Amino acid sequence: MRLGVRHGNLESDVALLPVQQLTACCFAGYFSVLAVVLKTSNESPSTDEFNKVELSCLIESISTTNPRIEWKKITNNKPSYVYFDKKISGDLENRAVIREPATLVITNATRSDTAKYRCEVTAATDAKSFDEIVINLVVRVKPVVPKCSVPKSVPFGKSAELSCVEEEGFPKSHYQWFKNSEEIPDDPKTSLKFFNSSYTLNTGTGTLVSMGVQVFGQGHTRGP
Repeated sequence: MRLGVRHGNLESDVALLPVQQLTACCFAGYFSVLAVVLKTSNESPSTDEFNKVELSCLIESISTTNPRIEWKKITNNKPSYVYFDKKISGDLENRAVIREPATLVITNATRSDTAKYRCEVTAATDAKSFDEIVINLVVRVKPVVPKCSVPKSVPFGKSAELSCVEEEGFPKSHYQWFKNSEEIPDDPKTSLKFFNSSYTLNTGTGTLVSMGVQVFGQGHTRGP
């Protein structure tokens, strides 16, 4: 829309922005400056036990000069402070540091650190004064040598149960069984060599149950 304006003996055209466009422009700029906004470079970090891991909490936008930064560990839906009042607390007290402005770095991760963590930033002088991000940390634990139970002898035609278990690995270990150094498939019908065999194999629990046939093997675990 254009409007003619007369000033003395001169007349000129002045371009006017629609009210809606002007309002959107100004308010968009206002909120982009006065809003705390967080982001992370990795929402689901993982590491091996006893290694260092970074939980990135990046402040993408803020105008408050001294925002309040807090970290909480969420276990069984219950949050507990990890970083509060500029101090690391709890189990991470001697194993973590804050890398400015808000990233949490665990220098010696243990299996107990596997959890969800929430970074919270409060900016008192910003129009949007609060933001948070949640990061899911997984600390992998190597499996140990499993304990296997294999019957020494089974009457021909009877069923037999073979088991192989270890409790340390995290995420939970996956099991494989072998007969004469050849891997036994989960489903015997998928292999010509095992097509006539009858058994059930649970790779999650490490249990192999033969149904009246002679299936003997050696158990191995495959770590997470």
